Amino acid sequence: MSHVPNEPTDFNLLDLIDQPADLRRLPKRHLVQLAAQLRAELIERVAQTGGHLAANLGVIELTIALHYVFNTPDDRLIWDVGHQSYGHKMLTGRREAMSGLRMRDGISGFTRRAESDFDPFGTGHSSTSISAALGMAVAAKLRGEDHHAVAVIGDGALTAGQAFEALNHAGDMKANLLVVLNDNEMSISRNVGALNQHLTRLRSNPVVNKLRQGGQNLLSQTGPLGEILNTTRVGLRDGMKHLLGVTSLFEELGFAYFGPIDGHDLPLLVDTLENLRRQTGPRLLHVVTQKGRGFNPAELDPVRYHGVGKFDPKKVIKLEPQSVSQGTAQKTPPPKTWTMAFGDWLDTQGSDPSVVVITPAMIEGSGLAGFVARHPQRCFDVGIAEQHAVTFAGGLAAEGMRPVVAIYSTFLQRAWDQVIHDIALQNLPVLFAVDRAGLVGPDGATHAGSFDLAFGQAVPNLKIAVPADAADLHAALDWGIAADSPVLVRYPRGECPADLGGEAARTPLGLRVRRRADEPRRSLLVIALGSKVQTALKASADLAATVVDLRWAKPVDWPALLPLIEEHAAWMIIEEGSKLGGIGASMIAHTTELGLFKPVKHMALPDTFIEHGTRGECLADCGLDERSLNSTMSDFLRQVLPA
Repeated sequence: MSHVPNEPTDFNLLDLIDQPADLRRLPKRHLVQLAAQLRAELIERVAQTGGHLAANLGVIELTIALHYVFNTPDDRLIWDVGHQSYGHKMLTGRREAMSGLRMRDGISGFTRRAESDFDPFGTGHSSTSISAALGMAVAAKLRGEDHHAVAVIGDGALTAGQAFEALNHAGDMKANLLVVLNDNEMSISRNVGALNQHLTRLRSNPVVNKLRQGGQNLLSQTGPLGEILNTTRVGLRDGMKHLLGVTSLFEELGFAYFGPIDGHDLPLLVDTLENLRRQTGPRLLHVVTQKGRGFNPAELDPVRYHGVGKFDPKKVIKLEPQSVSQGTAQKTPPPKTWTMAFGDWLDTQGSDPSVVVITPAMIEGSGLAGFVARHPQRCFDVGIAEQHAVTFAGGLAAEGMRPVVAIYSTFLQRAWDQVIHDIALQNLPVLFAVDRAGLVGPDGATHAGSFDLAFGQAVPNLKIAVPADAADLHAALDWGIAADSPVLVRYPRGECPADLGGEAARTPLGLRVRRRADEPRRSLLVIALGSKVQTALKASADLAATVVDLRWAKPVDWPALLPLIEEHAAWMIIEEGSKLGGIGASMIAHTTELGLFKPVKHMALPDTFIEHGTRGECLADCGLDERSLNSTMSDFLRQVLPA
C-alpha cells in the first residue's frame, strides 16, 4: 500500500484504496476526510453517467464504517435493493468502472454476484436482504465457519412483508445476524405507514436520547471504570428502556435493538459496529441518515434526485429544486411519456367519487402526483407492499369502489398470487395500470417488465390491453374503469405517440389495421402489440406488408384476425414480452388447432435475461429494434415468396 499521510491533507485518500483491506489500514482519524472525498467523487461520477444519486449520498459514512469494521468479503455484506451501493462499488475495486455505470458492458446499478466477490447476493427489488443474510448466517453455522452476515436495509424496504417474515424467523432462530436499518424517512417517495411512525417515535423519544447521550457523557468521565462499563452500557440502557416501557418492535421480534445513532458520525459508527461485531445473535442497529447528504439540491429534493440523468453539478446547485428535472434544467417541455399520458387520463377521473388509486411507493414514478394533490383522500400509497396493494384493491372493489392499481410491471411480479386468488378468481373489477412494461434499459434485468403478458394471459377473467398510442391508452383505461371484471393495461417506458392513425377498431376490444397492403396474397401480415406497433410501421415501410395493431392481447379479436391471416402469404407476431408463454405462442397454438397453417414467425424477448444498456441496445439484442425487424421481415418475405 502507498504512503498514508500522518494527518489529513489535500491528498486523495481514494487513490490508496483498491480493496477494503486497504481501507482497513487507514488510521481512523482519516476516515472523515475519506468520506468527504468519496462523496465528492460519487457526485462527479453520477453526473457523468446518470443513476441513483440521493440514496447513495446518504450512506457514504455507513459504507466506509461497514467495510472498515467487517472483514469483507469473508464477512457477507448485503445491500437491500442495491441502488445505494455505488460507494460500496468504489471501495471494492470498481472505482474506475464507475465511468460505465449502467451502460452496455459496464457495471450494474445494483449489486450483482457475477460482478464482484464483494457482492455476495444480487439485488434490485426491495426487502430481500434480511432473508438472504439469514440464509448465509445459517450456512456459516452449519459449516462451522466464523464469519458475519450483515444486511443493510432502508426503512422504506421494511414496509414489505418479506422483511417482516425474515425478521420473525431470524429472531426465533437466534441467528448470528446483524441488520443495519438505514432510516432516512424515505424510500423513493417519503415513507408512509405505522412502521414509519414507530421509527419516528424511536428517533424522537427523549428518554432514549437522554439514556444514550447521558450514558456516553458519564462513561467518558469515569476513566478505566468507564471502559469496563462501556461494554455493558447498552444492556443497562435497554434494561432501563424496558423498565420505562420504551421498547421497539424489533425487540419484541427477538432482536437486540441498538440506536438510533447518527449515521453521519463516522467515529460513532465505527465504535458502535466494532462493539456489535463482538456480539452474537440477532442484532439490529438503527442508523439515522439524510438522503442526498452533502449535495444541496438532493438534500432539498431527495425524491427528484433519487434517480437522475447526466447533469452538471456545478450549474445545477444554483437552481431552485422546482426547476430541476432529472438533474438538468428543462428549457422546453419534454416529450409526453406514457406515464404522463396515464396521469392525464387519471386527472379526468377525479369527479367520480368511486375511483380510488393504490400504488406501492411509486407516487411520482407512476404519474400520480396530480391526482394526489387534488384528491388526497382517494389515493393510497401503501409502501413497498405489492401483495397488500392488490388485495387492498380487491377489498375496495368488493365494496363497490373502482380501484386503479398503478404499478410497474417488474414489481407486479411480486403480487401475481394476489392477482389470481384475490382478484381474478372473484372476478373483481380492479384496473391495473402497468407501467414500464417491456425492456427498461439502464436498470437492467431486475427492472425489466418481461413477464406480465405471459403471466396475465393464463389468468381467467383478466383482460389485457396493449395500447400503441395515447388515444388507445385512454380508450383502454376508459373501458377498464367501467368493466365488471379485472383489466390490465400495460404500457412501456419512454415517449408516447399521440395517435398512430389507421382504420377504426370494429369493437372496443377489437384490433385496428394501421396500414393495409395492396395485394394481401403477396404480402406479409404483421401483428404488433403495444410498443411494437410504431416500430413495425417504420420497419415495414418499404415492404409489402399489412400492419395490425392487436390493441387487446386478451381477448384476441379472432373474428377480425383470422380472415386477415388467411388472405396474406405469411404472418408475424411482434411483442415486447417473453417469447415462452407469450401472446404470439398462444396465437400460433390457436391457429394450429383450427387447422390454419401459414408460414409464421414470432418475434419476442428470448429466454434469457437482457443485460443493462440503453433501451435501444437492449431491443437490438432481442431483434426488436427497427433495423433488425426490417431485416427479419425482408428475409421472411423472400423465403415465403421466392422470386
